[in-house]
Amino acid sequence: MSQKSDIRAEAERLRGLFEAEGAEVFEAEILQPAGALLNVYGEDIRARAFVTLDPLRGEMMLRPDFTVPLVQRHIEAGRAAAKYTYAGEIFRRQEDDETRPTEYMQVGYEVFGGSEPEADAEVFAQVANALDGLPVTAATGDLGILTAAVEALETPERRKKALLRHLWRPARFKALLDRFSQPAPPPPPVPAADIPHVGLRSHGEIQSRIQLLEDEHNTAPIAAGEVERLAAILAVNDRAPKAVETLRSIANGGSALGGAVERLAARLDALSDAGVEPSQLQFEASYGRTSMEYYSGFVFGFSADHAPAVATGGRYDLLTEALGSGTQLPAVGAVIRPDAVLAVRGALA
Repeated sequence: MSQKSDIRAEAERLRGLFEAEGAEVFEAEILQPAGALLNVYGEDIRARAFVTLDPLRGEMMLRPDFTVPLVQRHIEAGRAAAKYTYAGEIFRRQEDDETRPTEYMQVGYEVFGGSEPEADAEVFAQVANALDGLPVTAATGDLGILTAAVEALETPERRKKALLRHLWRPARFKALLDRFSQPAPPPPPVPAADIPHVGLRSHGEIQSRIQLLEDEHNTAPIAAGEVERLAAILAVNDRAPKAVETLRSIANGGSALGGAVERLAARLDALSDAGVEPSQLQFEASYGRTSMEYYSGFVFGFSADHAPAVATGGRYDLLTEALGSGTQLPAVGAVIRPDAVLAVRGALA
């Protein structure tokens, strides 16, 4: 295992590469207010973060990432376009695997503003250049295509919103999709007014719930063909140019889904212009669904046999909207694990 001083030196080297590309250095406090993090991640973050209570500032968390405080700082500054880099420790609780570290270094490169395909390509290319010479494999995906596929379903908005909430939880997503593709049972009868009320829910809440169940019962199931199309999209796993052809065939000219596929094609062109050969990139439609919950478009990662997560990144426009009171800013970024870089380099020795 590399010494912490070696890891820190590698982090400074990587950050220096991004500084040389014009990125400003960003520093974030180790103790972060819990409120913004809870708004982004929900209560699930409590299972992954170290939480403490400050008598004056309230609930705080040891920094679980740099992106949230960086987005907040960028929004507060009122800037449109900017590039940032950072290096420092993040802290994650580990409840199931004691071999995974609770504290490790991250180096990041984040780009705000700019054209979507070009900015996506720039971040990917900068990370690829920083890892040049290492035997790492790149994987890419696009959560925007999955979002467009869900939004294209012929079903009420309430169902689409429920599916999108669980897009990053494949098991829950599949359970919901299975439920919505079958006829819903009839709701229970409305309780008689003279029955004593027991429990925390009011009569109004109970009636609203019964009405929702009634609406579900009266809503047609999602058609089998639409479920099959969504399954076909999720199954796409091929070299990027071939994946585009397959997705175009599945979209069959559909407006929202077809537009998302064409954005993927434009990104491949931008990657080619940035010196990355698209035919060497693997595209997996479901990539990022289990670990990249605030990303909303392009996602990617670099891995090696001795370090499965050397770098990860992607587009997170929706995160800027959540933290910016509804104002969405184009943003894409990535992080590199310097300890993983050293592990891969050491395996070559």
